[in-house]
Amino acid sequence: MEISLNEFLFAFGLTLLAGLSTGIGSLLAFFTKKTNIKFLSGALGFSAGVMIYVSFVEIFPKARASLELVYGATQGYWVTTIAFFGGVFLIALIDKFVPSAENPHEIRDVGEIKENQPSEQDLLRMGLFSALAIAIHNFPEGIATFISAIEDPTLGISVAIAVAIHNIPEGIAVSVPIYFATSSRKKAFSYSFLSGLSEPIGAVVGYFLLLAFFTEAMFGIIFAGVAGIMVYISLDELLPTAEKYEEHHIAIYGLILGMIVMALSLLLFS
Repeated sequence: MEISLNEFLFAFGLTLLAGLSTGIGSLLAFFTKKTNIKFLSGALGFSAGVMIYVSFVEIFPKARASLELVYGATQGYWVTTIAFFGGVFLIALIDKFVPSAENPHEIRDVGEIKENQPSEQDLLRMGLFSALAIAIHNFPEGIATFISAIEDPTLGISVAIAVAIHNIPEGIAVSVPIYFATSSRKKAFSYSFLSGLSEPIGAVVGYFLLLAFFTEAMFGIIFAGVAGIMVYISLDELLPTAEKYEEHHIAIYGLILGMIVMALSLLLFS
């Protein structure tokens, strides 16, 4: 597949902005005395709504159309479905190898850290492991954002926004424990910022994958896998985190609003 420089820069830029939004979470943690749980709950629900809607309404059908051109209607549908669940199992496998104590989608409240008063060594370990876990999680998200942007710029923007929103609490998860361990805002922000860099690295890998292996069939398989990854992230990470702080209705309202906004963007710009 031939990708122009402008296409590459656009897709890479979106992926970079989505990944580095972990820095926004870091800044929020520093400049607010208490994490705004209602806002984060609604934002995570919104992000999940965008991801779920676009995965089933836009990405999966496009993958199926590509694979049906290659394999025919019945076999193409089978391959699409298998690739979708392949994406689910891939991100589930990545999740399994990340220690649960360092779950990167656990919102760490500034007040909560102060109250519990763990040791500085424990806090530093928590922050560093969170940074590593986020880097592992963000890598396939970078591939997903990049490929979506190459295929359809409007779709890429929607995916990038959803990923960026859900990266904000990840930034908090890294920066808060490191800040209280080192008393250095600079160190906490740096680790939080760097943890998001695996997303643009994923974009570069996605670019070379497209150059080296791209066929109509490969595109359909990757796109179906991307849909599976996004649905898993939404159901396993975003919604449970939004629900954790007993803001059920706000999370659901955010979910529905995310679906509506995604639907309108597809209607208006398709």
